[in-house]
Amino acid sequence: MTNFIPIFPLGLVVYPGENLNLHIFEPRYKQLIRECVEQQKPFGIPAVLDNQVKEMGTLVNVVEIVKVYDNDEMDIKTRGADVFRILEVIREIPEKMYSGAIVNYPPNNIHGSSQLMKTVLDGLRALHQNLGVDKKFPKPDHELLSYDIAHHIGLSLQDEYRLLEFTQELHRQEFLKRHIQKVLPVMKEMEELKEKIKLNGHFKSLPGFTN
Repeated sequence: MTNFIPIFPLGLVVYPGENLNLHIFEPRYKQLIRECVEQQKPFGIPAVLDNQVKEMGTLVNVVEIVKVYDNDEMDIKTRGADVFRILEVIREIPEKMYSGAIVNYPPNNIHGSSQLMKTVLDGLRALHQNLGVDKKFPKPDHELLSYDIAHHIGLSLQDEYRLLEFTQELHRQEFLKRHIQKVLPVMKEMEELKEKIKLNGHFKSLPGFTN
């Protein structure tokens, strides 16, 4: 399917199913949000990397306007829906301050490997334990997708965008697994370094070298 959507480019990556809170203050986006709420239609958040609007993004729905300020700024709650690819950006729309885009929606397979996901989750929890983080997810493990945990695994913005480009859950799981396999040994080395620093200056009881 191909259609036109209003767009709100941001320097972040939104995933399907993600809850995102936004403070809307620019006039063009205040207009965009008002119209989306009135017409009950979604808008798109394409990722901005290196001052460039990337071709991939996520359609989001306005779930709630939490607060409207005296200057018409808004606090809103949104939720990610489908991943889209931009075919053409429409920078000027008659009587609109915001831009739009012609987009399509690449097929997205959300069925991965339960065993691979378990490996990813085990690694994620080991990472969180090393960091002293206690993160609870709102779904049981067997329902979690890569999208549900990607923001909690220490990816760079560029890698979060790369994950959005994958159209197969199996590929996303493998990508996250490889990331954890790189990060965990580094975390272990950092812990060992911290312990060495703590011991510096302490009296040490060490055996002498015997030749």
